[in-house]
Amino acid sequence: MAMETMTPAEISQRTAELRAEHRSLDERIAKLAANPDDDLEAKRLKRRKLQLKDCIARLESMLIPDEPA
Repeated sequence: MAMETMTPAEISQRTAELRAEHRSLDERIAKLAANPDDDLEAKRLKRRKLQLKDCIARLESMLIPDEPA
């Protein structure tokens, strides 16, 4: 589903799902930090985490109504 056609309820639901994945990545990254052999995996997870953060920000901005200038 395209973000432009999502209802506010769907946006809120998707944001919650992305936040949960973001928290999960935090935990996995913390576990990998103890093992320097998994540096490549940690970098991949950090990149995904940043993508999620950007997506969450875009979805949240869609919930804010446009104000006339």
